Amino acid sequence: MRPIAIYHEHPDWFRPLFTELERRGIAYERLDAAAHSWDPAEREAPWSLVFNRASPSAYLRGHGQATFHTLHWLRHLERIGVPVVNGSETYGYELSKASQLDLLEGLGLPYPRARAINHPSQAVAAARGLRYPVLVKANVGGSGAGIVKYESEQALATAVERDQVDLGVDGTALVQEAAPLRDGHITRVETLNGNFLYAINVYPAVGSFDLCPADACQTTTGVELVRGACAIDAPKTGLRVEGYTPPAAIVAQVERIAQASKLDVGGIEYLVDDRDGKHYFYDVNALSNFVADAQNVVGFDPFVRLVDYLEERVGRRASGAGRKAADSLVGAR
Repeated sequence: MRPIAIYHEHPDWFRPLFTELERRGIAYERLDAAAHSWDPAEREAPWSLVFNRASPSAYLRGHGQATFHTLHWLRHLERIGVPVVNGSETYGYELSKASQLDLLEGLGLPYPRARAINHPSQAVAAARGLRYPVLVKANVGGSGAGIVKYESEQALATAVERDQVDLGVDGTALVQEAAPLRDGHITRVETLNGNFLYAINVYPAVGSFDLCPADACQTTTGVELVRGACAIDAPKTGLRVEGYTPPAAIVAQVERIAQASKLDVGGIEYLVDDRDGKHYFYDVNALSNFVADAQNVVGFDPFVRLVDYLEERVGRRASGAGRKAADSLVGAR
């Protein structure tokens, strides 16, 4: 059996995944998304499956060249018939907060009101009709990067005048209402193969938009978490988490989003607006970093379930290849 390719550029996030693959004796190859090339003329690839773990926040680590290169390569793999986990369509949503909202609108699901802009001069006008405070969110984000909160129209106008509004790597951004969080948390629902896997409430540090669950330091009851997917010397972020089970209606909506975006594995985030008590989806994460010390938080190791899924996908491909071979033998007779 050909190895599974794990395509990534972050040095630490996927160590638990590699550990589980090695524990089972599954052959895999790590591909560096930050220094990668491919040949449009090739007709096949040496892997049974490609697992796309590229992150839109790569530019924060000096690897911005990986972002759109990855999209082109995934399309190439799909053209030549290589199975991909979190393929080009899903990755396209990962790279565009604006497209995520368009998806939600098409599904008739709630999200904080927003407008997309492609020049800072449009920000103030785009915010009119929205409730302040507003966020300006870079279309290509990750780990809370490229999000700035403005408490008033004057504050936003001043930032525009001073050339302080950065639209990010693709020159596109959202101007979006910043809802006050009920009980001070957002909820992240992890999905696998389009189905609910687990959910957590994430309590961000004051003033922070970095909600990466792998960076969580402790539970809400003060239990210190082992952050196996992060650098050993990573600074404490103040992020707190707790396991949570959302209402069945919200779980059903999350699964609709995952299936519509062809999200093989990923997290979908929503908040409850303290002004009206209603929930609003605001982020679709194709790069799913599972919560730190998941056994302590949700009671099981999601990397085990993830590798189960990867094995199933490889098995499906092997079965398909076997059927094709058998069909050709029958045809030859």
